[in-house]
Amino acid sequence: MDKRTTIMLDDDTRRAARALAADLGCSTSEVIRRAVRSYWQSHTGVTPEQQRVRKAAFLKLIELSEGMNVEAEIRRLKSEDEGF
Repeated sequence: MDKRTTIMLDDDTRRAARALAADLGCSTSEVIRRAVRSYWQSHTGVTPEQQRVRKAAFLKLIELSEGMNVEAEIRRLKSEDEGF
């Protein structure tokens, strides 16, 4: 779900965002969204596709573990760990 926010840009950044928007044929907001996602990807090393796959796996794990007796599972795993 999209959320609206307000950000303050200095004049040079605003001009650069508008110029990129014109070059790319999209809105200034879309340029900023792409820039943030690109920076996040370079910072974390995780692509948006990898994020989607990881999120789907996490949600599946939650689904599979619903109703599980966590304490009993921990006891079982400890009994099988052979001293690790």
